[in-house]
Amino acid sequence: MTRQSRVGLCAVGLAGLAALLAWGIAGLEPFGHYPGPYGTILNAVEPQERHAANVVAAVVFDYRGVDTLGEELILFCAVMGLAFLLRENREENTRSVRDRASSDAVRAVGIVAVPVVVLLALDLIAHGYITPGGGFQGGVAASAGLLLVYLAGDWRAMRRAGPLRLVDVAEAGGAAGFVVVGFATLIAGGAFLENLLPLGTFGKLTSGGTIPVANWCVGLEVSAAFVLIFLEFLEEIMAERARDR
Repeated sequence: MTRQSRVGLCAVGLAGLAALLAWGIAGLEPFGHYPGPYGTILNAVEPQERHAANVVAAVVFDYRGVDTLGEELILFCAVMGLAFLLRENREENTRSVRDRASSDAVRAVGIVAVPVVVLLALDLIAHGYITPGGGFQGGVAASAGLLLVYLAGDWRAMRRAGPLRLVDVAEAGGAAGFVVVGFATLIAGGAFLENLLPLGTFGKLTSGGTIPVANWCVGLEVSAAFVLIFLEFLEEIMAERARDR
C-alpha cells in the first residue's frame, strides 16, 4: 500500500470517528441535567453507608469494587505482557549510548518539578476519597514525576530512580493488595470486597473503611505500571540506538 493510500484510508477512518463522536455528543443531556436515578440515590445514601466525601471513589472502590479490580488486573496483565515481549529480544549493550538533556534550564526546572509532581501525586492518592482524585489519577501523576527525571537528566538517571526489579515488585504488590483485601473480607465472613473496617469520621483521612486501602493499592499498581511502560520503551529505544552505532 502506498503512502497516499494509507493517508487516505486514515482520513476516512478519522472522519467516520469524528462523525460518530459528534453524533454521540449531540445526544447527551444538557450540562448539569443528570437523567439517571443512580447518582441521586448514591449521593443520598453513600455518606451514611461509607462515610467517603468523594462519592465517585466510593463507587469505584466499594460499590463496584469488583469491576475496578478487573480493570486493575487488565492493566497489570497488559504491562507484564509488554515487558515479557520486549525483554525477551533485547540483548544489546546500551552502556555506550548517551541521551542527556543538553539545556541547563531544562535540567534545573525538571529537578525542581520532580518533587512537586510527586507530592501532588501523593496528595491526589491520599485524599482521593475525600476530594477529587484517587489511585488511578494519582498513580499516573506519580509516574510522570519519575518521567521528569528522564526529561531533566537522562534515561540512566530514571533507571536508577526506578530500578526495574523494584518497579516489577511494586506493580505486582499493588495488584495483589487489592485481591488480598477482597479475600480478607471473605475470610472474615463477609462478601468479597465488603467493608469490614471502621468507617471513621466523614471528611477525614481515616474515613471510608477499606476504601483507602484499595485506593492506595491501585495508586501503587498504576504508578508502577506506567513507570514500567516508560522504562521498557526507553530501554528499547536505547537498544535500537546501540545497534545503529
